Formats: sequence, C-alpha cells, structure tokens
Amino acid sequence: MEGLQEMKETLKRLSKRYLIDAMGAMAFGLFASLLIGTIFKALGMIPGLQILDTVGAGASAVAGPAMAVAIAYSLKASPLVIYSCAAVGWLANSNGGAGGPLAVLIIAIIAAEVGMLVSKKTKVDILVTPFVTLLVGGLLSVWFASYIGKAVDLISSLISFAMTCQPFVMGIVVSVVVGIALTLPISSAAICAALALSGAGSGDPGLALAGGAAVAGCCAQMVGFAVMS
Repeated sequence: MEGLQEMKETLKRLSKRYLIDAMGAMAFGLFASLLIGTIFKALGMIPGLQILDTVGAGASAVAGPAMAVAIAYSLKASPLVIYSCAAVGWLANSNGGAGGPLAVLIIAIIAAEVGMLVSKKTKVDILVTPFVTLLVGGLLSVWFASYIGKAVDLISSLISFAMTCQPFVMGIVVSVVVGIALTLPISSAAICAALALSGAGSGDPGLALAGGAAVAGCCAQMVGFAVMS
C-alpha cells in the first residue's frame, strides 16, 4: 500500500509539474509572442500604422523561443538552462511544422530537465550547461520534432474531417471540451495551439470551424463564470 501511495504522489507531482506548470507557462510564452504579434499585425492593417505589422511579424517569429524559455522558467531551471532553451525552442518550433507548439512543450521539458542535471556541477558551467542543454534539445528537435508535427497534422485532419461532416455535433463537442479545459489547471490556449485550432487563419475550413467552436466554448464558460460570481 505504501508503494502504491508513493506512486500516486509521484504521478500527481509530475502531472502538476509538466501538465499544469509547464503547459501554463507555455501559454504565457505563446501570448507574449505569437498571439500579441497577431494583434499587432491586425493593427498594422490600419492605414498609417503599417509599422506595427513589422513589430507583429517579429513577435510571431520568436514564438518558439518564448515558449521554451517560459517552460524552462516554470521548471525552476538555472539561468543558463533557461537561456539555452531559447535556441531549443526555435529549433523545435521550426522543425515541428503545424505541431511546433507541442514539439516545443515536449522537447523543452526534456532539454531543461537534462540541463539541470549538469547545471552548476562543474567549474566550467558556462560551457557545459548550454552545451548539454542545446545538444539534447537540438538533437531531439532534428530527430523527432517532425514526427510530432505529423502526428498533430493527423489529429488536426481528423478534427477537420469530422467538423466538415458533422459541423453541428462536432462544434458542440469541441466547444464543450475546450470550455472544460478552460476550467482546469491545464491551458486551453496551449491545447488549441498544439492542435493547430487557429481559426480562419489556418486556411482549412474544418479547422476554422473548430477554432470558432473553441472560441464559443471559452466565451460560454466565461459568461457562466460571470453569472455565477
């Protein structure tokens, strides 16, 4: 019984560390780069404010590093590990394609954890820590990020196909699932980003519908919270 209890405690601790803390931080990084960049690019469409489009494009371009740094910070990594994860995030996001955010989440966690194993253990920490962190994260990005992207593409294609065939029923399913995720400690924004539910900008009618359903589910939950309060 004691062994079972210890296993439960370990699973609970790891779930909080990786599914709550890391994923929540990933959402913060996403908001601080890609999402705010999208807002700037939209403002840049206003005559006379075209310069904001350049600002938005720059912010969107560093989404991978921003997410990876936020993830490493949430894991309480040392400064050198956090800084090294910027490059890891760029590599993972670039090689992950549509599944870039999910690739960043998985690979940044592994790279940060391995980096922390060697951090401050040698007198040449300034070389060893970034070398190990980037080596692990870089190799994982090159070898596995594309497969994570393909898996996300498959899931997104299934969602798109289901939304196209049964938009009403699947709209309800997506909105309820995302709405429930909004009430949980995990990040609904991170989940939608990982599954490429980016709305009309995706260019896929099914995913555009799914993105709209996700927004509807979030709005319904927030209105419900307001009424309950």
